[in-house]
Amino acid sequence: MAADAKNPRRILVVDDEWLLATWLAEALEDVGYLVQTASDGQEALAHVSTFRPDLVITDFMMPRLTGLELATALRALPDLGNTPIILVSGAQGAIGRGRPDLFEAVFEKPYEIDALLVEVSRLCPNCGSA
Repeated sequence: MAADAKNPRRILVVDDEWLLATWLAEALEDVGYLVQTASDGQEALAHVSTFRPDLVITDFMMPRLTGLELATALRALPDLGNTPIILVSGAQGAIGRGRPDLFEAVFEKPYEIDALLVEVSRLCPNCGSA
């Protein structure tokens, strides 16, 4: 199981495509993660101080604040700067691969959900543990 039921790992999914965000959130919840979604980087930043994600999965192209801008902002936060960030994107995946300082992993859309779940588990093996 991905997380202890008493202390589930928290993942923030950021994507302006509601259906994709919901699908990914449900897949993560099915294996035991506590998931919150945001429709763009600005909304995500509004949630991080209270939700305190152990890992962030973000799209690149979004209104108001892109995935690149979100990752840059998260890295600047003293208490969340080391939070693993996975980029899931289309053509912008190459940009993410060129920024290992911002993204621990990059998945190009469409991606295999099982491969993404393996990467989430690898990047966040003890997320949410006391």
